[in-house]
Amino acid sequence: MSSACPRCAFAQGAKTVIVGHEVYEYDASRMMVFSVALPVAAQVTRASHSEPYLALKLDLDPHKIAELVLKVIRRACLRHKRERRLRDSGDESILSAATRLMRCLGQPRDAELLVPLVKDEILIRLLRSPIGVCVAQMGFAESSVHRVAKAISWLRTNFSQPMKVEDLAELVHMSVSSFHEHFKSVTSMSPLHYQKVLRLQEARSLMLSTMMDAGTASLQVGYLSVSQFSREYSRFFGSAPTKDIARLRNENRSYA
Repeated sequence: MSSACPRCAFAQGAKTVIVGHEVYEYDASRMMVFSVALPVAAQVTRASHSEPYLALKLDLDPHKIAELVLKVIRRACLRHKRERRLRDSGDESILSAATRLMRCLGQPRDAELLVPLVKDEILIRLLRSPIGVCVAQMGFAESSVHRVAKAISWLRTNFSQPMKVEDLAELVHMSVSSFHEHFKSVTSMSPLHYQKVLRLQEARSLMLSTMMDAGTASLQVGYLSVSQFSREYSRFFGSAPTKDIARLRNENRSYA
């Protein structure tokens, strides 16, 4: 499981990303900003031999955001905006900075000195963009985004364990109703649904990579009932575990 670090991504080609019930498209003219780690489904929708799909993922440091934000945004503004979990933007200056970042990474003499500066430039331009307030909230420990990220970090580490929403709300010092509202605002999912998606994705990975059977995988990720696991897996991925894994393996062999 990856960390709950906020991040932005840039791409060549095109990709569809599904978060909960929401669908996002991004390509070379747009980027995506994630305020928290999300279990997503994604599919490359445009790529070719002459223009393969390429993506740059840049982790955003909350401490650096907090350091820069007061120089860029009046903090009073932060209380009047609703945070969102994912946005896109076609800001050419940010995409240009991302291109320069890649060029710096290819030059060892430039990388050590210039990469931190270009990363700061990207953050500053993000903070000055229409999604700046959303980005700024990632840097403040008292923000609801930060609290939801803390809960998500616990879920991603302990997804196979029993979980009560009340305990998660207490962990991040929020009331149950407020926690549930903000968690859904940031992720498009309830905490229980988020945990379920993590379990299903991990079970799929286990079956695909280790030849584990569905019953063993379901127990490994925290399900007590194999039949319930099969039902929820079929609803989420569109087919029963055995058929889905067989299809994925056949596809992998055809690409090999």
